[in-house]
Amino acid sequence: MADIQGTWEPRFEGVATTLSASLDAGTDVGASVAVLLGGEPVVDIWGGAVDEAGTAPWQKDTITNVWSTTKTMTFLCALMLADRGELDFYAPVARYWPEFASQGKEAIEVRHLMSHTAGLSGWAEPMAPEDLADWDKCTSVLAAQEPWWEPGTASGYHAVTQGYLIGEVVRRITGTTIGAWFASEVAKPLGADFSIGLPESEDHRVSMVIPPPPIDLEAFKPSELVIRTMTNPKLDATYPRETWWRRAEIPAANGHGNALSVALVQSVVAGKGQARGVRLLSEAGCERIFDEQIHGTDLILGAEYRFGMGYGLSSGMMPIGPRACFWGGYGGSLIVMDQDADLTVCYAMNRMEAGLQGDLRGANIGLAAVMGLAGG
Repeated sequence: MADIQGTWEPRFEGVATTLSASLDAGTDVGASVAVLLGGEPVVDIWGGAVDEAGTAPWQKDTITNVWSTTKTMTFLCALMLADRGELDFYAPVARYWPEFASQGKEAIEVRHLMSHTAGLSGWAEPMAPEDLADWDKCTSVLAAQEPWWEPGTASGYHAVTQGYLIGEVVRRITGTTIGAWFASEVAKPLGADFSIGLPESEDHRVSMVIPPPPIDLEAFKPSELVIRTMTNPKLDATYPRETWWRRAEIPAANGHGNALSVALVQSVVAGKGQARGVRLLSEAGCERIFDEQIHGTDLILGAEYRFGMGYGLSSGMMPIGPRACFWGGYGGSLIVMDQDADLTVCYAMNRMEAGLQGDLRGANIGLAAVMGLAGG
């Protein structure tokens, strides 16, 4: 069995066994897993190597690009501002970002940004990959374009644009970037080793993601909307190897951390606004997560999704508890929070699988955690 480092309570031994089996099978190269109960770690494990060549082991402080799991951090920032009375989810975006009102977008509300229903799943103007590091360009182009479908009528996964849209609202309210605001208002109070925009000083700890086999879009016969969303610029799993990507603030996709750091932050959601003696949200403020915004087949992902205020909620595609929410990242990272059990489960890895909707590795970890909880 692959060697697993870290600690776990005996009842959660199945979680460690599951990760070890995945490393043995080669479905994982290097990965970390965290399970928090009542905000406290009951599983904090890691194993494998930082690269396919096995040049160095994954360490306790190894971090990696978790892709769209980063979105949960942007959601939490917005929820905190709403809880403080500085942001109204049901107000027009243009109240905070006046330029956004152009091209018929004056009625789009902040909640539409949170739930992928704003009709701005991509950029209409051609974008080079490096343009993702140009905050002003990314936001100004979105502000100047018209929606690609009627806002509020359907979700269409805003894979990369969502972070800029929510992030610009946060910037207009706070006067600082969402990465800096997250660092001071969320990560620091919770002692979480997670960054949106990675400092050069932390590069030595990064396990670069291992790209999946390329997706043949033509084989899936994608709609024009999917093509426009996913190819401008093309979503390329090699971007995290580039310095410009790691330094930029791309709040929907380039957060760096590991399973423990993600779980330390999102355990606030499982704890109804607080964890480990730190309260970031009132219970009422946390309750807004479960305010269903849309439920149906996503125009981009092509599967059933039910979105609350940012987070994904229980549905046929993701049958979690009624007081649970989740999100995951390109290639497989996953975070699930259940308020009924005050349980947080996170999986973060370097070897990516194809597709945006995750795979069985994270699901197997989650199942093992739930079984351990039930057995305890």
